[in-house]
Amino acid sequence: MIYLNEKDLREIGVNWNQLIDEISGAVAVLSDNNYAQPIKPYLRYNNPVNRIIAMPAYIGGKNAAAGIKWIASFPDNIHHGLQRAHAVSILNEVDTGIPLCIINTNLISAIRTSAVSATIVHHFLKNRKDQDKLNVGIVGFGPIGQLHQQMISDILGSRMGTCFIYDIKEVDTIIKDKMPDNVRFETSLDFFGNVDIFITCTVSSERYINETPKKGSLHLNVSLRDYLPEFIQYVDCLIVDDWKEVCRENTDIEVMYKQGLISQEDTHTIQDVVCRDLLSSIDTAAVIMFNPMGMAVFDVAIGAYYYRRALAQKQGTMLD
Repeated sequence: MIYLNEKDLREIGVNWNQLIDEISGAVAVLSDNNYAQPIKPYLRYNNPVNRIIAMPAYIGGKNAAAGIKWIASFPDNIHHGLQRAHAVSILNEVDTGIPLCIINTNLISAIRTSAVSATIVHHFLKNRKDQDKLNVGIVGFGPIGQLHQQMISDILGSRMGTCFIYDIKEVDTIIKDKMPDNVRFETSLDFFGNVDIFITCTVSSERYINETPKKGSLHLNVSLRDYLPEFIQYVDCLIVDDWKEVCRENTDIEVMYKQGLISQEDTHTIQDVVCRDLLSSIDTAAVIMFNPMGMAVFDVAIGAYYYRRALAQKQGTMLD
């Protein structure tokens, strides 16, 4: 059994095109119904804002894999100099159940989250070939926000315009100094209506977004609890990863649903985007909103990708 930590993953590296391929392959397996993914349970105790989530899954196909991610989310950690999330993934041999790999790092979870976003952005860009520069807005600049900034910069490449960043906390000067010249740190969300891609990466417990978005903009609602329900009036194309998962736990989708503003029939899925090329049929002026609760099959797929890369590159620690 191999043990991988953050250092190992960083040495293997992050190749967004390969990760998009992994997520796209996993979506195709989902579309073929060749997977198993129980609804993930939330373990809560003492302070109900905290949770530890079990995310087991099997994914078939040519790179069949099975495993589980066990991720703790304690939002108040950030006020004590600690990371909000802590994650461990375990991969099992598909035919025998023998444990193959332990990945003990938040980075694997952040990479999965960003890779799913990258996949949506990839398909969004296919319908924006005539648009030269695209401006990006990111709210929340912790580890997830920072990785999304790296991802979007790599994916857009020469098409990257200005990246506006806002966090209610002052961003560390060391982090700011590492940013490229096209990154601007703002003191408000005044840029919201002027960006082509907007990404929420916060731990907000209160919704606050209900401004008019730019026509044709893509909204990656990664943190899921930032948009007021009335924002749905601006959305032309509403996408989820999995309705049963995302319509619970006080997400924006659940609140909109409970208020009678949307139903499952009003949503599209990530399978529609990847397997049925949904975004090519959407008007370029349409406002698109993607709400990913996070699917365990994607965690297992990305974990298995890093396991294979670790074997090939002889990374990690071999355990008895």
